[in-house]
Amino acid sequence: QLRLVESGGGLVQSGESLRLSCEAPGYGLDFLGLGWFRQAPGKEREGVSCITSGGTTKYVDSAKGRFAISRDNDKDTVYLQMNALKPEDTAVYFCAAGLAACDNSVSAPEYNHWGQGTQVTVSS
Repeated sequence: QLRLVESGGGLVQSGESLRLSCEAPGYGLDFLGLGWFRQAPGKEREGVSCITSGGTTKYVDSAKGRFAISRDNDKDTVYLQMNALKPEDTAVYFCAAGLAACDNSVSAPEYNHWGQGTQVTVSS
């Protein structure tokens, strides 16, 4: 059973950085697409970034130039480096995985494994 565990969220000021991690203890992620999503209060969940099993990365416009997704298959971990954070980045961030996830777009519905989320709060 694939279990995804996020960490790295917290409270930061506008302009600061955070790095989120998502581990899958005891489960190989090599052949899975991996993504980061977020959900702000009162808003729908949105895809932020994803990375294919081959390492191709995709970002939504609001994340381009500020966020960087990476994966370490040896550690069964995917990361989201978030720089120049803004108050509008405040949300619960979730990682997700799926066999064909990220092949088409950041928010395509191929994700079938989800983490529990980690809160990111950016103060102005």
